[in-house]
Amino acid sequence: MTIPARKQALDELQEKLGASFLDTGILDQALTHSSFGNELLRQDIKNNERLEFLGDAVLKLVISDHLFRNFPDLAEGDLTKIRAAVVSDLALSEISKKLGIGKYLLLGKNERASGGELKKSNLANALESSIAALYLDRGLESAAEVVIRLLKEQITKASAKDFIIDYKSALQELCQKNKWGLPFYQVTKELGPKHKKIFWIAVKIKGKKCGSGRGRTKKEAEQHAAKEALQKFNETEEAREEKA
Repeated sequence: MTIPARKQALDELQEKLGASFLDTGILDQALTHSSFGNELLRQDIKNNERLEFLGDAVLKLVISDHLFRNFPDLAEGDLTKIRAAVVSDLALSEISKKLGIGKYLLLGKNERASGGELKKSNLANALESSIAALYLDRGLESAAEVVIRLLKEQITKASAKDFIIDYKSALQELCQKNKWGLPFYQVTKELGPKHKKIFWIAVKIKGKKCGSGRGRTKKEAEQHAAKEALQKFNETEEAREEKA
């Protein structure tokens, strides 16, 4: 990509984020996957891994502050669960996908060929990194304004009384209600170094695979698998009701 084309791409993303960077170079870094420099054997190309670490902390601080101020009657445990849902990889990747961040990512050829611009982990990481970049470039107030605007819908959903945060418990209750036995979770694949592994987990009920999920921890992957299973059961139930 030529320098003018990259500048135009960064300008487009700033408009989508509703943020104006003083230094677009740090936004460019936030969108640079480690595979990009590794493939070119260029150690001088900075990737977004360190920014991802900082962005995660900024997101948690901003959301924690917002929840603390706006939900004075909620207990610590409820606030923690809502925050976990709002800043989860799943939620962040969905927001990132809506913004079209994938097309702005700098990826190595192999990573792009494997669908890297649509991978949930890459999308979530890029959003976290972009928030960190904005925090470093314009300060916490500007970063907080963008975070709350982008995650407002997710905050509303997660704070609703009927919102399911613990999908594993919800699936277990459904199984017990229907006398299906307990769900069985099985790791089907794991990739990456010890400090940054990605797990793939399948959930089976009565020996049949009902859902699968991916996450940075086994617990996160199990939640995603349980969520998919619940969605399938709900869709099946809705279809039956329509036929009746």
